[in-house]
Amino acid sequence: MDYKYIIYAKENGVATITFHRPEAMNALNSQLLNELSGAVDEAAYDKDVRVVVFTGEGKAFISGADIGEMESKDTMGIIEYSRRGAALFRRIETMPKPTIAAINGYAFGGGCEFALCTDIRIAHEKASFAMPEVTLGIVPGFNGTQRLPKCIGASRAKELLFTGRRIKADEALVLGLVNKVVSADSFAAEVKAEAELIAKNSASAISLLKAALVAGEDISVDVGKDIELGYMTASFGTADQIEGFKAFKEKRPPNFS
Repeated sequence: MDYKYIIYAKENGVATITFHRPEAMNALNSQLLNELSGAVDEAAYDKDVRVVVFTGEGKAFISGADIGEMESKDTMGIIEYSRRGAALFRRIETMPKPTIAAINGYAFGGGCEFALCTDIRIAHEKASFAMPEVTLGIVPGFNGTQRLPKCIGASRAKELLFTGRRIKADEALVLGLVNKVVSADSFAAEVKAEAELIAKNSASAISLLKAALVAGEDISVDVGKDIELGYMTASFGTADQIEGFKAFKEKRPPNFS
């Protein structure tokens, strides 16, 4: 697939999807969402890809949804646009492969919502975050009202959503919105190292592990423990499990398929 607003690259089992719409600070319009969907499929169905990294070009990770496009839509048009983005974000959230958001700059509105649907979030020291929808008289449309409270707690989420205020990377780390904050001179290397560390592990085990995590999001521990048991037993007999046990006994690094 040819992309205008996405740069797709693959190296050492890591697919990097870069938002490439610098003239609009990578704002999400319909074409970018369509291309993102295609790039996600490309990574998801490529057996050589073990980890997917998302990042932005220029000063922004994603500056938000495209206000100009949204302004031109009527109620039904906005519903369709929101549902399309929300469905794509959920597909990314539940895809079998682990995902990393390398948040290089502004992550506002839809950009912050996108980061929340990834598994691991690494922020550049100059990154900043906001959910500014109330300052525009609207409500988030890509499920930020659902994910943000689960990530940082209901009270803290309400404060950010009700005020629309911008926070810096260090505060995002304290709140638990990101996993780590990295200095400018080591940002790219840190993201690469994290992705490649994950890529060395068993892809089949991570796929089953992620499925168990997704399934257990909204259920009791008593139900979740049996789901975990099912995925754990499913990992036995796989090529990676056999190799992992053999490597452990032989005191060498595993060579996962």
